[in-house]
Amino acid sequence: MSSAFRLYDYVLSGNCYKVRLLAALLGVEYERVAVDFYPGLEHRGEAFRAINPAGTLPVVELDGQVLVDSDQILITLARRFDPSGQWYPQQAQARAQVGRWLELGQQVTQTVGPARLHSMLDWPLEAGTMARAREALLAFETALTQRRLEGGKWLVGEAPSIADIACFPYVALSPDAGLEHDGLAAIRNWIFEVRSLPGFVTMPGIHAMHGWV
Repeated sequence: MSSAFRLYDYVLSGNCYKVRLLAALLGVEYERVAVDFYPGLEHRGEAFRAINPAGTLPVVELDGQVLVDSDQILITLARRFDPSGQWYPQQAQARAQVGRWLELGQQVTQTVGPARLHSMLDWPLEAGTMARAREALLAFETALTQRRLEGGKWLVGEAPSIADIACFPYVALSPDAGLEHDGLAAIRNWIFEVRSLPGFVTMPGIHAMHGWV
């Protein structure tokens, strides 16, 4: 089977994992180009910046486009490869709900992500980031608990969507930054549901470190 798109990827990146996970759940074959983010810092090199001047990951090349925002990549892949409309719903109200969860997921990503890099790679960390990461995780738990009280198993509607995929990695990886899930029952249950999806693929840190089998 020919590759549907090309992914410039770093295996330990939660944002790159979002793309790999959605592709696996959609059953889409793709070409993976490994980028030595650390210790090689290949994303800062001239060759990579010719592809993405911002020097960020992930990068997807699809249908002549270069996509560099992980949420936009998920939206584009869902539109392109999911004719059922499950992963990026057609209804305006459902799309608005997806958008709100993407915003909340970005709050987790933008705080837990740096805290995780600091813990794992000793990267510099801005003052207050850990506190903001805890607040973002607790805000996600609160919103998810409300969703459960309303009878929702998934973040939007009655089936998983890109909202679940966008939020999953850095919520699941937060223990890497010392942000454990003790007492976060809604998060723990939701992580189990995502992990149980047919076609689910894991990444370092989610399978082995958090006790799921």
